[in-house]
Amino acid sequence: MDIQERIVLKAHELFMRYGIRSVSMDEIANHLGMSKKTIYQFFADKDALVESVIDIEISRTREDCTAYRQKSENPIHEIFLAVEMLQELLKSMNPSLMFDLEKYHARVFQKISEHKNRFLYDVIKSNLEKGIRDELYRPEINTDIMTRYRLATTFLLFNPALFSPGKYTLPQVMEEITDNFLYGLVTAKGLKLIQKYKQQRLKTKNVTYE
Repeated sequence: MDIQERIVLKAHELFMRYGIRSVSMDEIANHLGMSKKTIYQFFADKDALVESVIDIEISRTREDCTAYRQKSENPIHEIFLAVEMLQELLKSMNPSLMFDLEKYHARVFQKISEHKNRFLYDVIKSNLEKGIRDELYRPEINTDIMTRYRLATTFLLFNPALFSPGKYTLPQVMEEITDNFLYGLVTAKGLKLIQKYKQQRLKTKNVTYE
């Protein structure tokens, strides 16, 4: 692993755990056992380092979305797999991270917004359209409106003014939002699949706790 990659991976770890604003370049250098000057040989400023970290997350999201789409049995199963992936990510993600990006790293936040409004939009809209074709979702739904609704509500969970970190966990909010989204979409056929995957998830949790 070269020096630049080590810097990005350590910054990624620290930003995810503590948020971006609370982690200084000095602290990243200390964790790596190198001078801050060495970091600046590869990154002009903190904003450039933040961008490299976010590029990792965007790339992982694209890979994960492709993987669970190929692995899924149907559009509803695809959403369950996506939520499981997101919940694992959210467990190790500081709730302030998105707020820090929006307020202090506007250019990088814009990159996330473009990723959301292009790639994630297409993923969700394709899921809805396939669900309608498979008679799992109601045929009269407006896929554009529901895609935008899904994106907006998903990113709302990062708003500390709405969901206090001390009261709710991010995975808990994600599950609640997704349940209400799905129940509003499905046909009777789709409802049976929701119940099926919920039972499977419950069994998995019970096995984990035993």
